[in-house]
Amino acid sequence: MTSKRIRKAVFPVAGLGTRFLPATKTVPKEMLPIIDKPLIQYAVDEAIEAGCDTLVFITNRYKHAVADYFDKAYELEQKLERAGKLVQLEQVRNPLPSHVRTVFVTQQEALGLGHAVLCAKEVIGDEPFAVLLPDDLIWNRGEGALKQMADHAERIGGGVIAVQDVPREKTSSYGIVATRGFEGRAGRIEAMVEKPAPEDAPSTLAVVGRYVLPPGIFGALESTGRGAGGEIQLTDAIASMLASGSHYDAYRFRGTRFDCGTHIGLIEATIRFALDHEKLSEPARISMQKALDELGVTDNG
Repeated sequence: MTSKRIRKAVFPVAGLGTRFLPATKTVPKEMLPIIDKPLIQYAVDEAIEAGCDTLVFITNRYKHAVADYFDKAYELEQKLERAGKLVQLEQVRNPLPSHVRTVFVTQQEALGLGHAVLCAKEVIGDEPFAVLLPDDLIWNRGEGALKQMADHAERIGGGVIAVQDVPREKTSSYGIVATRGFEGRAGRIEAMVEKPAPEDAPSTLAVVGRYVLPPGIFGALESTGRGAGGEIQLTDAIASMLASGSHYDAYRFRGTRFDCGTHIGLIEATIRFALDHEKLSEPARISMQKALDELGVTDNG
């Protein structure tokens, strides 16, 4: 069984990012930078690499920075051009390839991830699509996580959900999947359990912020009542589809995930990207080693 290739990607960016206040009072968390690009750009690049040409941003009525970022900035472009800063001009002028379009949909109420996905229904239509949570930044020198998942989805049909192994003592922080026939990087999902206690977790495969979803998810979301926190939960809708016979695969992607919705995750991602940067790698290593020396931290490796 094969499936249509995904062409559309949904980015839920309506959250307030209160964990990063006061910075996020005026700067959306999706615009927080890793080196010289905001988190949203990394997620968008990953979606485009996977073959998506329509990017759907689910935002709220107060957040304009993401739309502004992908829009023209005439005054800035003119200043850069006059100053002869052509590299920077190209970066500002073309954050997206010419064949890619953006669509912005306002989420009127903060009713959860499932509701945010449902807001994209009219744009997505009757075809499979991707959902990317920009907070989850996935670093890989090879193919991006979503391209790996899209290739798998195209081969097998059905939905694909990104998972990673987590320590059993941390299962209560994640949605955990039970699978059968897990071979290599994928296995068929039998059940999903939201934030189970370690002793109750069916596995240590945790759901993270990448999904390839069939269009049937919209009907499931519309018939799913409000769950935890009075919100419409995407995991509840997927669970109802599983119960009715739909198939989803868990996919253990190649790459390293950084939870940039936390302070330490943002720091870890910045360090990793600095150490992998063509121009910054060596000065970053020197600076980090100097800081460790000043703190009296010895290198045992």
